[in-house]
Amino acid sequence: MLVELPPCPKCRSEFVYEDQGQFICPECGNEWHHEQQQEENLDDFIVKDANGNRLQEGDYVTLIKDLKVKGASSVAKVGTKVKINRLVDSDHNIDCRIDGIGAMMLKSEFVKKV
Repeated sequence: MLVELPPCPKCRSEFVYEDQGQFICPECGNEWHHEQQQEENLDDFIVKDANGNRLQEGDYVTLIKDLKVKGASSVAKVGTKVKINRLVDSDHNIDCRIDGIGAMMLKSEFVKKV
């Protein structure tokens, strides 16, 4: 009986193996438990902040880096508190509004949950 192992959630490699109750990816070194895989399978679309905390619509986050606003001369400063309006499955996956700047799309890797 051949058991099909899930791909790595970090790099999507198919060369995953199981060792003592954990899945291990030899390509990126990611290790995770069976329970984490089952939890992530419940929601295919998961957005996490720079610290690995799961984000949801309505959460407040702060910027961890100064971000230049494309097409304008303004900058979104470190520490700016932002409310997540919507999560989107794309490169810039946080849709929000920043006071003084307006509507903006952010990458989740540049924010942390408050």
